[in-house]
Amino acid sequence: MPVPILLVAGFLGAGKTTVVNHLLAHAEGKRIAAVVNDFGAINIDAELIAGASDGVVSLSNGCICCTLEGDLIRTLAGLLRRDPRPEFIVIETSGIADPADIVRNLMDPVIWKEAPLDTVLCVVDATQPAAALNDALLRSQLRAADIVALSKVDLADAAARSAIRDAIRAQRPAAVIVDAVQGEVPTALLFPIDPDRMPVPREVEPRRPAAERFETLSWTSDRRVHLPRLQQAIVRLAPKLARAKGLFETVEQPGRLTVFQLAGGRATLAAGGTPAPDVPRTRIVFIAEMGALSRGEIDALMEGCVEAE
Repeated sequence: MPVPILLVAGFLGAGKTTVVNHLLAHAEGKRIAAVVNDFGAINIDAELIAGASDGVVSLSNGCICCTLEGDLIRTLAGLLRRDPRPEFIVIETSGIADPADIVRNLMDPVIWKEAPLDTVLCVVDATQPAAALNDALLRSQLRAADIVALSKVDLADAAARSAIRDAIRAQRPAAVIVDAVQGEVPTALLFPIDPDRMPVPREVEPRRPAAERFETLSWTSDRRVHLPRLQQAIVRLAPKLARAKGLFETVEQPGRLTVFQLAGGRATLAAGGTPAPDVPRTRIVFIAEMGALSRGEIDALMEGCVEAE
């Protein structure tokens, strides 16, 4: 029996991972396989974790999670060979990815026969100004969407919510728009009710030359960070960042990791796990427009945050 695919798109920090987290934690007996960019942001409750092997994290509710490394088609083929086979596959795209490129790959006849693309969900941050949707990449993400999930609606006032809904309807009139408080989207909208129904193949837009718009700079250290100094450094960097995330051990709380996320100009810190041996104590990834950041700037600011050797 074919395994339907749900494609989750959206810009950096829109809340895609929150939606995927909610789906996995509330699977209601469905065997869902999620393909994500990295495990670091998948914050499944600890009691759900059953084990990890071969690049796959198994959850005690029957769901699994794997990272997208290299070829998407090869990753999907590996999932389809698993026993038991998943009932649904969720693919979370990169925040800087044009979903049209992924849809084009999923129209491959071999994959379509085994795992047809059923639904494209685009997650949109409701707190951003409606004018932000004029961005070429966001327009492309919206054009692909069957469903648009508005995240962070609890942080936006009524006027802002209305304005962004109108902007979405102007660009994608056929899409269903739903509020996704804490990542919750009705599963009836995301997964086919009739498992025997084959979706209709999609028309693929002509391939457009990809422009290098964003760059990623990573910074690691074997030393702990002073949290107040790190917070000051992030304040200085934030205006130039599209996204940032990391794991680090602080001088103030040794022996425990802190999870750092920056999206939409808002930074959050959350408790992480225990530091693993032979892994750098500080690992942070910064994503910015090309040329907005320099390696020297990152190194200088971050070196000022770590404890003395």
